[in-house]
Amino acid sequence: MNNGKRDCYEVLGLGRTATEPEIKSAYRKLALQYHPDRNPERKDESTEKFKEITEAYSILMDSEKRAAYDRYGHAGVSGSGFQPDSTIFTDFEDVFGDFFGDFFGRRSGRRTRAQRGADLRYDLEISFEEAVFGMETKIKIPRTEGCPACHGTGAKKGSQPVTCAACGGRGQIQHSQGFFTLSQTCPQCQGMGQVIREACADCHGEGRIRQEKILGLKIPPGVDDGTRLRVSGEGEAGSHGGPTGDLYVVLKVHEHPFFERQGNDLYCTIPVSLTQAALGADLKVPTLDAKSERLRIPEGTQSGSVFRLRGRGVPSLDGHGQGDIYVSIQVMIPTRLSREQKRVLELLGNAIRVDNKPLERRVAEKVKNIFG
Repeated sequence: MNNGKRDCYEVLGLGRTATEPEIKSAYRKLALQYHPDRNPERKDESTEKFKEITEAYSILMDSEKRAAYDRYGHAGVSGSGFQPDSTIFTDFEDVFGDFFGDFFGRRSGRRTRAQRGADLRYDLEISFEEAVFGMETKIKIPRTEGCPACHGTGAKKGSQPVTCAACGGRGQIQHSQGFFTLSQTCPQCQGMGQVIREACADCHGEGRIRQEKILGLKIPPGVDDGTRLRVSGEGEAGSHGGPTGDLYVVLKVHEHPFFERQGNDLYCTIPVSLTQAALGADLKVPTLDAKSERLRIPEGTQSGSVFRLRGRGVPSLDGHGQGDIYVSIQVMIPTRLSREQKRVLELLGNAIRVDNKPLERRVAEKVKNIFG
């Protein structure tokens, strides 16, 4: 005798040989579909449907009940009707996993009062040299700090937060929906389990006040544009005595008028005259430490030639090694010549020979060979 109840296997859409994983999968799908909270416009109908599939699940997942049901039908398990107990919620958790706690509210307990403070960001502009060699400076940070009057509790001096009368300190309020009990965050205490009767006059119950703090900051050598430095524990104060957040200092490095930085290497361009490029010369290359470095360029140096000064670049941020300086040579061609200077250059051009041929003729032959 089934007392008008549908077959459990039919309710879950399963065959009689269904395995436990198949039963769990079918139940999960139907429970999500017919839960009353998901069907507010048909709440009574969905409540009955949800109760039916949950009863079928509880029977088929219990090996003894399932054996009795397979043999005698509902009569074999109708001794006391469907009475959900604590074991059914363990089964639900197994079926729904983390979703179970969020959806049914059984995992959400009292919210901790102490919460970590927010992290802060501070943008700091520094010069190119300060980024290379490091520096020490002071910065002013506006932030919230724990209220000294109430020591972060938010309650008036001499008093303490009291247990919330609405939830009894649990932070949750339970509501019954037929056979099922749902929990939600207590609106009186916002899940904290405690309320403040008399608020601190200085922080108005927040437990924190806003003020500016001057911090000493050490910039290590080798930082670059966009480098982010973390200063632990110098962010916003936590609420209700929670830990303080962190401060992140983001660096904006100014460009240098002479050097261009690529990683730990520096690049620069030095102009030389025709005579220096042709005959070779000793050049003085400026460096960031205000000392010049001697660079010898050989005879016949071509425009665009690059020379390296080892170890004169930017120190590595981890303290191991230092970059180089790369010097690009730019041969300067005079744009205004006197009549005498032009005559001398013409004589020089006729006198310069490559492979026993005048330079101009040699260049013409090379162009002809390239373009046919």
